[in-house]
Amino acid sequence: MDSPIVTQIFRQLFRSHSACQSRRNLTTLATALQDVRRQRLEQQQLRHPLRNHHQKQPQQRRSYVSRGQGKSGAASSQFEKNWQPRSDVFQYDMSEEFQKYPMLTAMELRGRSDRPRRLKMLMRDFIEDSLYNPNYGYFSKQVVIFTPGEPFNFPSLYDELDFHNLLTRRYVAFEDALDAVSPTDTRQLWYTPTELFRPFYGESIARYLIANYKLTTFPYHDLIIYEMGAGRGTLMLNILDYIREADPAVYDRTKYKIIEISTQLAELQNSQLMQSFAARGHAEKVEIINQSIFDWSNPVPSPCFFLAFEVFDNFAHDIIRYDVETQTPHQGLVLVDENGDFYEFYTKQLDPVAARYLSIREAATGGKYTVPYPTTRLGRWFANQKPLAANLSPPEYIPTRLMQFFEILAQYFPAHRLVTSDFHSLPDATKGLNAPIVQTRYQRQPVPVSTPLVHQGYFDIMFPTNFQTAEATYQAITGKLTRVSTHEEFMRRWAYLEDTETRSGENPLLTWYKNASVMLTV
Repeated sequence: MDSPIVTQIFRQLFRSHSACQSRRNLTTLATALQDVRRQRLEQQQLRHPLRNHHQKQPQQRRSYVSRGQGKSGAASSQFEKNWQPRSDVFQYDMSEEFQKYPMLTAMELRGRSDRPRRLKMLMRDFIEDSLYNPNYGYFSKQVVIFTPGEPFNFPSLYDELDFHNLLTRRYVAFEDALDAVSPTDTRQLWYTPTELFRPFYGESIARYLIANYKLTTFPYHDLIIYEMGAGRGTLMLNILDYIREADPAVYDRTKYKIIEISTQLAELQNSQLMQSFAARGHAEKVEIINQSIFDWSNPVPSPCFFLAFEVFDNFAHDIIRYDVETQTPHQGLVLVDENGDFYEFYTKQLDPVAARYLSIREAATGGKYTVPYPTTRLGRWFANQKPLAANLSPPEYIPTRLMQFFEILAQYFPAHRLVTSDFHSLPDATKGLNAPIVQTRYQRQPVPVSTPLVHQGYFDIMFPTNFQTAEATYQAITGKLTRVSTHEEFMRRWAYLEDTETRSGENPLLTWYKNASVMLTV
């Protein structure tokens, strides 16, 4: 029902801009959204004349928490014990709605077919719902994974530019073929290193698995591999192909299990990939489990490897702002009004998950981690001298879902060994510490925006991973030791680099993911 609205906004966004002007497109999108909100605000003012009579717009505060009490100090102080509205820009007062609307979670919204209104939720639940709701979530309905067809013959290419040009041609041809069957302006098409460097990327992972399996549990236990978020199943196929060819004895003991939250991708794996596995003789090795890892309840006592490649970046995060004077954390909530517009509120009352993460991080790191506020008295003094200085810090996004994932590994997979890779930094992120990239795709062009509070299901929300903190958190929760390396360091050790080296000596497998790290249980 909301597709015409989205299409109308995107048409206005792209009507008079060239394809290369994505930043100006973002400004136009923001202007279009502001016009819509201004019209709705005028309508609300007409519907609620008494409320608007008492509300004096010029006196709305820009700061996140009231800095002084003034004449109404006692009432204001009592009011702020419960919650604080964020107002980076002057917003319509939604305090009455905040008190009235129910508090729901992403789990409670799973059964809804329409995007929710007239409710409030934690930021992590809003992000979880936006990305993974079975009926309108980004990964449930929007995503298409690019596959380049035949593997690239890197030794035949002159350099990385030659590879990039060939990739671009295949990318366009792939989407042209999709449009010939089902044309759309809002297709969310993206690629992974597994697809770009097939089969060499998967083979490097397979070498690591074989070597460490034979050093630890072979021949007393089977090689059990769990993979979360397997996409098209390409990594699994490449790993199984390599193990069968390189070490038949290990292959005979191998079992591969995919845990896939997306019903769409699970059906793709079952229908298309299982046929391919059967042709290659892998069918009896593979099991696809269409389930969220966060719903897992079956203990797996056997030793196993747990693969999670480019998974952490889409784990939901909570948003925290700190009182600049006292460093007291305030947790962010999202209010969705009757029109589907979003408003942020902050409360000192942390929910148990956020409170547990902050406590574990403090203990695991010894208090040595980056914060979004000045840590010295002089720094705080300078921050307070800024015009209209806020007394809540810039936002910090904390990986509470990642912590819960580690807890599930510790509880249900006690003998696991984690193998994970993800981005430790991302360009063009939104404002804040550990802030995400939020973007969608329209008419084959990326459209970045400046907030995760966007139309649910149409935008990818992608976070960087602070591996220093993540490693300490993982060790504290699981009691296991780990090693973190760069993507390049891992590939130099486990990949056959001649397979992906161009004639000029450049190697895209080493240089294309400079902002990625690998974490391994040792």
